[in-house]
Amino acid sequence: MTDLLDAARAVRDNAHAPYSRFKVGVAIRAASGAVHVGCNVENVSYPEGTCAEAGAIAAMIAAGDTELTEVAVIADAPAPVPPCGGCRQRLAEFGAGTVRVTMATTRGETLTMTIAELLPGAFDQSHMAR
Repeated sequence: MTDLLDAARAVRDNAHAPYSRFKVGVAIRAASGAVHVGCNVENVSYPEGTCAEAGAIAAMIAAGDTELTEVAVIADAPAPVPPCGGCRQRLAEFGAGTVRVTMATTRGETLTMTIAELLPGAFDQSHMAR
C-alpha cells in the first residue's frame, strides 16, 4: 500500500484546484499490477471538473487495464476523505466489493474500507437483467 500512497501523494501535487484549493491524488492498482494515477482537475464551471478517482480510472482504461484491485486516495484534510458518491459508483464498476480503498491525509492518518463498505447496495449489472 505504501507505494500506492506515495504515487497518490506525488500526483496530488499536479492537481488543478485554483478555486477550491482542495487537491486530491489517487492511485489505483490494476489486476495486471500496473499503477495508474489521477488528480482532480477543476473548471471555473464547477460541474465540468473531474475527480481524481475518475482521472485514475480513465488512465487505467486508456492503458488497457479493466479491473482495479486496490485504491489509495489522499488529500490535505482534517480526516481521511472518502470518494464522492459518483466516484464510489465508478470504483464499483471496475473493482469487486472486497477491493480495499485506503483514504489518507497528507499528515499520515489513514482509514481503509472496502468498495462494498463505501457503497452498500451498489447499482450493478444485475439490476439491468431482463
